[in-house]
Amino acid sequence: MTMAPEEHQADVRMRGFARRATVAAAIEWLDAQVRPLPSEPVALSAAAGRVLAASVASAVDVPGFDRAMMDGFAVRAASVAGASVYNPIELPVVGEAFPGRPFSGHVERGQAVKIMTGAPLPSGADAVLPAELAEFSATMLKAHGEVSPRKHVGPTGEDVAAGTVVLPAGRRLRPQDLGLLSSIGVAAVSCVRRPRVSVVVTGSELLAEGSRPHGNQITDANGPMLAALVERDGGQIAGRAIVDDNRDAIRAALLAEADVVLVSGGSSVGQEDHVPTLLAEAGGQLAIHGVAMRPSSPAGMGRLGNRLVFLLPGNPVSCLCAYDFFAGRAIRGLGGQKLAWPYRQQSAKLVRKISSEIGRVDYARVTVADGLATPLAIGGASILSSTTRADGFVIIPADLEGYAAGHDVDVFLYD
Repeated sequence: MTMAPEEHQADVRMRGFARRATVAAAIEWLDAQVRPLPSEPVALSAAAGRVLAASVASAVDVPGFDRAMMDGFAVRAASVAGASVYNPIELPVVGEAFPGRPFSGHVERGQAVKIMTGAPLPSGADAVLPAELAEFSATMLKAHGEVSPRKHVGPTGEDVAAGTVVLPAGRRLRPQDLGLLSSIGVAAVSCVRRPRVSVVVTGSELLAEGSRPHGNQITDANGPMLAALVERDGGQIAGRAIVDDNRDAIRAALLAEADVVLVSGGSSVGQEDHVPTLLAEAGGQLAIHGVAMRPSSPAGMGRLGNRLVFLLPGNPVSCLCAYDFFAGRAIRGLGGQKLAWPYRQQSAKLVRKISSEIGRVDYARVTVADGLATPLAIGGASILSSTTRADGFVIIPADLEGYAAGHDVDVFLYD
């Protein structure tokens, strides 16, 4: 069971966590908070990657006419029945048909119309004789082969029939989806609003991204990483800030106009970890603080007004892990996407054992080659390069003490 909010809002600075929530309990609380945001109209030109709030049905047939599927001659099939190289049948050519410039007349039996691929099939014709089965001049055709009715004809509605639901609600739009929507005359679609996410990184020792670290100052790694993760998960960055370990500055950052506030650092048990108490002072609810997982055990989450607030550890690997387990899940859910991780999975055999302990979820970075997974690290929460050297990660669930060498595991791939 999830612990009562007031237990989590206790000041844990310099005391440590009396108890930690399970990952399962944290996700249970989180999922109860997350519902897709309201919809908004989005122009087709800006809809790539957006999530449909409502299904889209076509009001038209695509194509809206029978069309030629080959270059050749529109004919009545009966007009060339029995034709062959040894028994050519002559037909007068009475016109031409091109895409966008159809033949306006009617094809009678014993007549032909020169036609290009994609052009509307003329009235009266029921087949297309390919050019390679014909010998022709501007006014006369010799058919050297026959065709059956409807041969080489694309029927009306072959691609999309009027009334068909072409894309369901919840679909994250891909480039080909935009092409299909355009083909049925859709100029704008109803999409779930993208969650607005404020990224706040705390620490008086931090320099802005792009700065060269010097002395006892370090350059912010979590801000750029979190911003990219938010974009990946369909969120919209509403603001980014690096703030000193100053209560007033952190309090102001918590009150940012956003659907989700990510606070990296200041969430653990150190003297300068002000975020949990500030959230309580601002009238927020810290529902979860301290999770039985490695890394990311100081992670927390709660609400402040209409905002979901995530306390992400300052150590970069812990920050990444906590984001993936909790914050990313919320952002995807608010944006109408599936909650599950957006990582491909691959089965691999462990080269060495991975040790864990009952009651704790572990996040182990691994490399993968030739179907073998080699563990790099479980600890080392500050060693961000362990994630760049890794191909992915393996999750050891709370009910296991680890995996033995040779065990088949599911690897979540970073790429």
